[in-house]
Amino acid sequence: MSTVLVLGGGVGGLTAAHELAERGFDVTVVEWRPDFGGKARSMDVPDSAAGRRLPLPGEHGFRFFPGFYRHLPDTMARIPLGGGHVVDHLVPTSRILLAQEGGRPELIAIAERPATGTDFVAALRFLRDFAASVTVPTAEFAAFAAGLMKLLCACDERRYQEYDLQSWWEFSGAEQRSAAFQKFLANGLTRTLVAARAREMSARTGGLILCQLALDLVRADGRMSRVLDGPTSDRWITPWLAHLRGLGVVLRGGCEVAGIGCDGHRVTGVTINTDGGTETLVADHYVAALPVERLRPLLSPALHTADPRLAALSRLVTRWMNGIMFYLKQDVPMQHGHSLFIDSAWALTSISQAQFWRSAGFEFGGRGDGAVNGILSVDISDWTSPGSNHKVAMACTAEEIKAEVWRQLVDAVGATVLDEANVHSWFLDPAIRPPNPTEATNLEPLLINTAGSWADRPDAVTRIPNLFLAADFVRTYTDLATMEGANEAARRAVNGILAATGSDATPCDVWPLNEPKALAPFRALDRIRWRLGRPQGDPPMQLDPDGEPRPADPIARLLFKVGDALG
Repeated sequence: MSTVLVLGGGVGGLTAAHELAERGFDVTVVEWRPDFGGKARSMDVPDSAAGRRLPLPGEHGFRFFPGFYRHLPDTMARIPLGGGHVVDHLVPTSRILLAQEGGRPELIAIAERPATGTDFVAALRFLRDFAASVTVPTAEFAAFAAGLMKLLCACDERRYQEYDLQSWWEFSGAEQRSAAFQKFLANGLTRTLVAARAREMSARTGGLILCQLALDLVRADGRMSRVLDGPTSDRWITPWLAHLRGLGVVLRGGCEVAGIGCDGHRVTGVTINTDGGTETLVADHYVAALPVERLRPLLSPALHTADPRLAALSRLVTRWMNGIMFYLKQDVPMQHGHSLFIDSAWALTSISQAQFWRSAGFEFGGRGDGAVNGILSVDISDWTSPGSNHKVAMACTAEEIKAEVWRQLVDAVGATVLDEANVHSWFLDPAIRPPNPTEATNLEPLLINTAGSWADRPDAVTRIPNLFLAADFVRTYTDLATMEGANEAARRAVNGILAATGSDATPCDVWPLNEPKALAPFRALDRIRWRLGRPQGDPPMQLDPDGEPRPADPIARLLFKVGDALG
């Protein structure tokens, strides 16, 4: 039996262990923390339990499962929980709130329309209606829609070699647009994307993921946005670990990877630090599922010699994106879904958890001191812009972060909704180490997508015959630092091991993003234009004076019919 050592016990590492164990491999996972699950894990709030109650649950940030996720739900469907599986504990949201600082909230209701071969037409109509409601000029929305159509109708070669090199901000022409366009379409919609900033992320990634979210909005399967019906570890990570142990996986927490040995061709072993000292582990194959900032210092000259492409990891960029949780005496549901504080200085997003947890039997009275009845979980995405306190989040103490986040929330929704007297307690992600006395540090930053970064992302299968990569910096269809991207990367790594060992086990499923089949003929035509060195043609769909999407000409109308027939 081939042995595999997995370095890192986050979503990527646990996925790799899961897929390998199901295929008969002898797997050991080492993780530097005592607990597994990486950024997806829950954690106990220290000193929060009273009597015989359990501690309050804390998290790195709230979990979000968009409808276009396919890899992660597939894994969740194979993890037993109670009488069913983990995937059964994903529940749909029904609203997205766009809250403006000092202005009226804009509420987006998740649409429920029948799926058709031309879902993208319904998606354009939905975005058009939203743009009109926030006073984006019709001509500017028409240009925005034309940009999305260009991406959807572009061949892969053009997407990777042209549009990936542009930022979403540049591609959308945001600099020349109105303040409403910049606020809602360029910045606002991309705020829904994890670890993405309009001025930095590539047009290819930002536009295509935005299209996925827009298509999800107009499908009637209730999966546009889902959340877990309880704390992440309760509903997912802990059952997953139990299932992995049942498959024979050895899970070793508190083991920090200190070195990866290499003879210039193959990995020869991995050195770990434990409470008991230093230990060297040897296996047939190795899967590095470490975050990029933890893997980079471990890449020795010998590893760079064995695979020079690993040097490009030094150009990948990480930013801070961490959570703070407010525990409320009385629940404040806000909206039945996520709230985006569209112009908050620290780029806040939030979700009120109790409405999704209580319906599944979560007992708030059994947590903490029994006085908590609601949880407002907030993500802080911008740590380098001054808040109303004139300080950037990085320079604030934990108390200052709490006070400023609450102030920004109240500025958007009002003190009648969020009364500070209702706050029982709060919990800041412990990965954040405020300045005391030196600069602040973040033990768990997040990789962000930047224009041109596809060229710097490695494949899951390296040039080192027994080293594979299973983390969110690997080239995947998702191309964002997400749980879905890490899961997909792990599947690609496992498929590489299957090929390297000549295994006859069934490879892991890997799915591309869902492309509208009605546009397949246009992508085929653009591939011909690309190979001939010609620029992309005009979008095949335009908006009429009333903002209604229409085929641009009779040929486009005919090709749409062909595409619909393919669907």
